[in-house]
Amino acid sequence: MTDALTLEFEVATSPAHAFAVWTERLATWWPSAKTVSGGPDALAFEPYVGGRIVETGPDGAEHTWGEVLAWEPPHRLAFTWHLFFEPEEATEVSLTFTPAGAATTVRLIQTGFDRLGAAGETRLENTRASWTTLVRAFADAV
Repeated sequence: MTDALTLEFEVATSPAHAFAVWTERLATWWPSAKTVSGGPDALAFEPYVGGRIVETGPDGAEHTWGEVLAWEPPHRLAFTWHLFFEPEEATEVSLTFTPAGAATTVRLIQTGFDRLGAAGETRLENTRASWTTLVRAFADAV
């Protein structure tokens, strides 16, 4: 089994704007159907190493999706990721935002599927399908 999921795509904006849309405007492009509450009041990255990726539901309940591992605006972001899973089942996501003329190349690498045992390969393929849809929504949002 390969352990890494890699997606690379371009968005027609600067790295600073792409980083800001990913981290500060998550709710503008993340679909409600892919949240714990199904209709969150807020989605946020706490902007520092050790900060949470957190969903706040309409009832005020907070659901942590992961923890920030690297916060290097506007070029790099890394975090653990366990949306819909227990924190012990977290994988790691790393994003880079690289200038490409008037655009930005975004590279997403997610690792840690091998630690999930037999479920790892299925999780990787399901996650690949989800990110493929999500990055399109992100690109539309920028």
